[in-house]
Amino acid sequence: MLSMQPASNVDFLEQCVEGDRKAWCSLHETYFPVVFAFLRAMGLEGADLDDGCQEVFVEVYRSLGCFEARSEFRTWLYRLCVTHAGRLRRRAGILAKLRWLLRNEQQSEVPIAGLDWDEQQTIERVQKALATLSAKHRLVLVLREFEGLSVGEIAAVARCPESTVWTRLHYARKQFEKSLQEGVPTP
Repeated sequence: MLSMQPASNVDFLEQCVEGDRKAWCSLHETYFPVVFAFLRAMGLEGADLDDGCQEVFVEVYRSLGCFEARSEFRTWLYRLCVTHAGRLRRRAGILAKLRWLLRNEQQSEVPIAGLDWDEQQTIERVQKALATLSAKHRLVLVLREFEGLSVGEIAAVARCPESTVWTRLHYARKQFEKSLQEGVPTP
């Protein structure tokens, strides 16, 4: 079932499917930083980011045996991340509306440990600029510029034609640059 993957990746994934604990630990160690960074770039923060990472790996555990290797494992993993990020963002939006309706104050952001003030400010500016993009534009920009995927791989993750990826990427870059230059107003 996993025969289309490179030989080392096939063996590794098959070991996971067979229940090899060391293979699962290795898979988690290898891909957790990728999933964490991608979900963060897709706009998840705090507890939602932690929940998203956990849910993606639970889904990998549940579904790896059904993975047919029609695409690379990495592409399949990004697709899982997109699905969970969208769901968690929708949930966060609903909770934000409820807080507003109930007139509860939102919690302030906690600084990232180990970063100096300039690095923290840069990260915040990038996150705010990314937040101005639609979900589809944000997806293609993050996958291309932050994750380094090819347009073909992005098309597989986004489930759209490559020409659509190029169009979305063009508009996403323009909006992202504009937002960075304008200093992005706070919501």
